[in-house]
Amino acid sequence: MDVYEKIMALARRRGILYKSYAIYGGEAGFYDYGPIGSIMKNNIENEWRNFYIIKERFYEISTPSITPYDVLKASGHVDEFIDKIATCKKCGRSFKVEELKDGKCPICGGDVEHGEMNLMFETYIGAKKKDKAFLRPETAQGIFVDFPFLYDFFRKKIPFGVVQIGKGFRNEVSPRQGVLRLREFSMAEAEIFFHPENKKHENFEEYRDKELRLLPAGMDEMKMKVGEAVKRGIIGNEALAYYMALTHEFLTKVGIDENKIRFRQHEKDELAHYANDCWDAEIFLQRFGWVECVGIADRAAHDLMAHMKATGVNMYASGEKKIKRKKIKPKMDKIGKEFKAKAMRVKEALEKGVIKNGKIEIELDGEKIELDEQFFEVEEMEEQEKYIPHVIEPSYGIDRIFYAVLEHNYKEMKKEGENYVVLSIPPSIAAIKAGVFPLVAKDGLPEIAKEIEAELRKNRIMAFYDEKGSIGRRYARMDEIGTPFCITVDYQTKDDDTVTIRFRDTTEQIRIERNAIVKWIEERIK
Repeated sequence: MDVYEKIMALARRRGILYKSYAIYGGEAGFYDYGPIGSIMKNNIENEWRNFYIIKERFYEISTPSITPYDVLKASGHVDEFIDKIATCKKCGRSFKVEELKDGKCPICGGDVEHGEMNLMFETYIGAKKKDKAFLRPETAQGIFVDFPFLYDFFRKKIPFGVVQIGKGFRNEVSPRQGVLRLREFSMAEAEIFFHPENKKHENFEEYRDKELRLLPAGMDEMKMKVGEAVKRGIIGNEALAYYMALTHEFLTKVGIDENKIRFRQHEKDELAHYANDCWDAEIFLQRFGWVECVGIADRAAHDLMAHMKATGVNMYASGEKKIKRKKIKPKMDKIGKEFKAKAMRVKEALEKGVIKNGKIEIELDGEKIELDEQFFEVEEMEEQEKYIPHVIEPSYGIDRIFYAVLEHNYKEMKKEGENYVVLSIPPSIAAIKAGVFPLVAKDGLPEIAKEIEAELRKNRIMAFYDEKGSIGRRYARMDEIGTPFCITVDYQTKDDDTVTIRFRDTTEQIRIERNAIVKWIEERIK
């Protein structure tokens, strides 16, 4: 049994993860988070919020999971979000083309039929099923279509960032990697809007000397400081580099081994249709090798331009500098006299025209007409710069990060001839912060232990009371779900109002006063 199987067995046993619809045989690409897993996942997402909302001063929004067809047609997902597939004529199973073995079915060896598949789940809006829609493949489009309102909210100041945490849906052809390739998954995405010529970050100096493990496109793997990578053009701009460094800090904070993180740049032929550049934060996992968990993409102005073109809605931002431009002012008296009923059409054509050799050529009813300066004049104007913002997008796959946290903190220990498992996750991520036990279930010890558990919960510290089995067994149950501290009430507690606190990772024990427990644990989980 490899580590993946051991972790998934532990996850089922301890209420962390279950295969969805298991009593019906299960459905590939879907997993349920159990009572412990749900809290852990929420803790990871809330740590992400600490980074992007508290630290970065971004704001979170929530948009629908169902997205109208026109939105995803404009963004390019309808035409570009497609996999080449092969379906076996013998066993009927479908695969990505790259999964074939010598052009044959990898399961039964049968001949295959080639085709294409859009990875989005189709649905409809309304009773008559006229309006086609999709379950969203990313949360990003909800942010982009809200740009005009968000720009006003941020008082028309660029840069600004908006985040969203929610479900994404991709109808994977053949999801065979457990929680690493899901059809319904959790995403945490940030869209940061920048001036196209100023992709800098005010806190870049904080990470300038941070060293990252990089695998640039077409180059060998290297370790390099963030500032040096930008200086040498390996990372395209400061903003991209900053969010790569921030991603590294987040991943290690939630429990990923920093020696198993690298950033791989996409080759030109693998870039998503919306990306100018993209670096994946990859995490090494024993069964699967290097796995993408975060994509940090430079989406340029692709999305805002696409939605502006599709809707006609203004997606421009105003710059701080003034620019001079020449404006064509049609002379309506001359135009009216010459073109009569067609005067307004001529005016509109002139305003859009380009002056060449003192003349503007327009097209009117299929005829090309040259108009000289008797029909227009040129006025030099100074106006505020207008531009469509560019976007840097860190996009996090929460489920993959969740599994990586489990694997990187899974430890098999032996004590007194018995094997047991410790999940050494950071206290901030652990579902249960403290187990509370009476040494024995009599003589008033359970009552004191229950009071302590209630006091912890009152102070928003998740605690769990347990009096079943030996104290060693109770410790082991808490170790398996990553509980960092166990509090034991014993007979000395009745004498001096102190308790024993046991540390998960070292099994060291200390004694503290009962009235200090809440503050002591708060300090350690923060």
